[in-house]
This record gives sequence, structure tokens and C-alpha cells, in this order.
Amino acid sequence: MTKTSTCFQTIILALLLFGCDGAQDATTTAADTVDNAIDLIVLGDTIVTMDQDRRVIEHGAVAVDKGVILAVASAEEIQAQYTANETLDGKDRVVMPGLVNGHSHAAMTLLRGVADDLALMDWLQNYIFPAEVEFVDSEFVRIGTELACWEMLRGGTTTFVDMYYFPDSIAEVVDQCGMRAMISATVIGQRSPDAEGAADSIARGIGFIDRWQGRNPRITPIFGPHSDYTLDAEQLIATRKAAMEHDVPVSIHLSESPYELQYSKDTYGMTSIEMLESIGFFDGPTIAAHVVWPTEDEIPTLVRRKIGVIHNPTSNMKIASGIAPVAEMLDAGVRVGLGTDGAASNNDLDMWEEMRLASFLQKVDRMDPEVLPAMTVLEMATIGGAEAIGLDHRIGSLEVGKQADIIQLAFDDVHHVPTYDVISHLVYVTDEQDVASVVVAGKVLVRDGQFLTIDTTRVRREANALAAKIRSALAERNRAGDGAPTASAIPCVAGAASCRDTLLSYRAGDGAPTE
Repeated sequence: MTKTSTCFQTIILALLLFGCDGAQDATTTAADTVDNAIDLIVLGDTIVTMDQDRRVIEHGAVAVDKGVILAVASAEEIQAQYTANETLDGKDRVVMPGLVNGHSHAAMTLLRGVADDLALMDWLQNYIFPAEVEFVDSEFVRIGTELACWEMLRGGTTTFVDMYYFPDSIAEVVDQCGMRAMISATVIGQRSPDAEGAADSIARGIGFIDRWQGRNPRITPIFGPHSDYTLDAEQLIATRKAAMEHDVPVSIHLSESPYELQYSKDTYGMTSIEMLESIGFFDGPTIAAHVVWPTEDEIPTLVRRKIGVIHNPTSNMKIASGIAPVAEMLDAGVRVGLGTDGAASNNDLDMWEEMRLASFLQKVDRMDPEVLPAMTVLEMATIGGAEAIGLDHRIGSLEVGKQADIIQLAFDDVHHVPTYDVISHLVYVTDEQDVASVVVAGKVLVRDGQFLTIDTTRVRREANALAAKIRSALAERNRAGDGAPTASAIPCVAGAASCRDTLLSYRAGDGAPTE
């Protein structure tokens, strides 16, 4: 072999080796880039994490992939480490966990304003229960729940605990719209829109749970025994037994009104909480709505039994149920979250309003402006609410490994100028119109005010069409019952006497509850 040939081969070998090394480097870089490509980055001028240290990160970001939070850090760090298929811009935005509505009757948006300014039992027995028997079916529930999900998403609620009829219809709506929900199969000891009584309610509830348990990670089917004044002890025991057998929680109205306390004492010789404790009802996970009237001796029971209490300040004020001792319960270690109740007794699903009123009620009730400060109330609407419903290991804070339930708030409105303390503004200033974008399980459901999973035009049309039928039916009852003028002369609007008189007449109808 000549010297020239040897040199040539050496050069070729060197080029090949260099080329292989270069190709290897290029492959590694590409692999790194693929590994760091994620689904979503949510940017914000401020990130309110609600994590254990309650970190607030200025000019931050949340990295999301496959529905889970990968990182929460400065925007610079996140953008240096990840590239995303989608990025939500953070200019004039505050990012925080989605709100948790611990108690609702979503489909009752369609009964909003039908009967107002009434005491709880008058409202329930003489108006709501009869109207439900008359009008509520699976289609009513579908439309009403879609309307509620639209309203809740607009306000930044990402998770809700619902108790209403036709739970399959509720679940189907939640499945489609992308929210997260614990959905109760309602159990009540009288004929209802979807069952003939408690035993039938339980049987149907078991079927619902069998159909939905494990079907969608965003949907948790549970039991919803209404209360101890609509169910007897045997029925309550049977409901808890079914819940234990299917490993699901229950949601129940508890210690809500003076009527309930007196009913329980007259019927069982003890308060509602004492009665439920005596029958072992609290042996499993329990979400207790309202709890306005616990005694000092019962609060330790709530702590020991790890009962999640859901405070509904607007509803409790509107129906004059009372002022719950929230500060005392929190001081004792009770898990307390917030809820809106149904739109028929609120009359909206605005969790920002619940935060403000929760704080203000405790301050004026205790005559102490330091009670229930802003951070405590924000906890009740996020991580504290998640703990109250048993989901704090998955939601309620922006932490690595948790579900990516995230909201962006626009802080460019005049009422946010200037902002000295973002936590104060979130609780005492922000309202539902400030919500810009909503993410649940890593999926963007609302982007800059645009709803991506709900056809709001269709929902509005269907809700108005159904409301027209209800209004017409009420007017017809008026004409048939007491010679009332025509529907055009007496429209059925919020609080109208014609609505009340018509609904009151239902008590004599088929299946209507009586006092």
C-alpha cells in the first residue's frame, strides 16, 4: 500500500468517526428535546400555589403533561427546561388552583328564582319538592347541569360535589364538559323524580355507582342521603351500608336549620349529629353540608370522625338558617370547605362571593375583624375544600404530581389597580368575571373567556325553551286552580306570587310531599 493510500484511508476513517460522533450527539439532543416536550405551560405574573408553604411565585409558570403538574417554578426556569404544545400567556394574569365547590344541586339552575324569600322548610316542602316532582326528568337534569357547568367554569370552579336526581345524566354532562365532580345518587324517603322511595333510591344508586366507578378519573360516584328529616334511621343505616360495600363516601345535609334540630329532638330525642353518630353513620367518609348548628360538644365529634363540613354562607343567609360557627370549627381542627348550594337558594354559583361572605359573616358574628382572614378563606375554597371532600391528595394546590386543575385570573380590571396583596385581592375583590382561562386535568376548558367544551349558544336556547314550558305549566295551573289571569298577564318571574300560589297547589297533587 502506498503512502498516499494510507493517508487517504486515515482521513476517511477520521471523517467516519467524526461523523458517527456527530450523529450520536445530534440523536441525543433530539431525544432530550422530545423528552422535554410537554402538553401545556401556564404562565402568570403571579402564581399562588396553595402548597404546604403557601408559596407565591412572581413571574412564574406551571408545567403540565398528561394531566399532571410536572413543575411549578419561575417562568424562566420552566421555559428553559420545557417546550409545550400549548402555552397560556401570563401577562396581567394570576394563576392558582381551581376552586372546589363542596355542595351543589347543579340542575336547580333551572329553578332559579321560582320561589324566594322563604324559610327553608316552607321553601322545600311547599315549592321546591312539588316543583321537582312536576318538572324534573333526565332532560331537565341534563340541561340544568350543563347550565351550571357553564356558570361554574366561568367562575373558576373546577370541582364540585353534586346532589340531585338522575345522576347518570349529571355524570354524562361532566364527562363531556371536562369538569371534575363527586356526583351523589340522591336518597330520599318519599317519591322523587327518579325513584319511588328510599329503598328504590338506594337500589338505583347502586346501579349508578356500578356504572361509573372507575369509568372516568374525573368522576366519583357517591351516595347522597338527603337528611335525617327526609329519611328515618333505618333508611340512613341502609344508605351507609351500601356506601361502605361500594367503598364510596356520602354527602348529606346536616344540622342545617332550627327546624331540623327540633325535628331530630322530637323524633329521636337527640340532635341530628348525635343521632347519626349513635347509628354509626359516620363510620365511613362523610361530606356534611351546612352544619350551622353544632353544639360545643359535637364539634369534637366532627374532628374525630374526620367529617368534611361544607359552609354555604349565601344560602344560609338567604333562607335565614343561621350563621355557622366556622371559626370555632376551624380552631378545633374540623375540615371546612365552601359551597354554593343550589342556584334556587343562592341564587348563583359564584364561589368568590362565598369566600367574601364567609369571611364577613364570621367577623360580624364574632365582632372581631381578625377572624377568618383572607388566606384562611382562600384555603377553604381550594386545598381546605379538597381535604373536606377527600381529594386533597389529587387537587387543591399547585404541586408536582397533582392533577392540573388550574385557573388564570385577569388582573387588568380597574378593581385590581393597584394590587398590594394578591391574596387580599383574590378574596375581597375578585369576582367570576375576572376568570380568564380554566384547565382541568391538563385540558384547557376555557381559554381567554372562550368556552371550548360547552356549546353555550345551544345551552342558553335549551334552558330558555324549558323555562318557557315551566312558566306555561305554572300559568295553566293558575288558570285551572283559582281563576288567575292568563300567562301573558301574570309572568312567572323570581318571587312572583303567581309562581308561589301555583307551586303551593301542587301539594294536593300526585306524589307531592306534605308537611
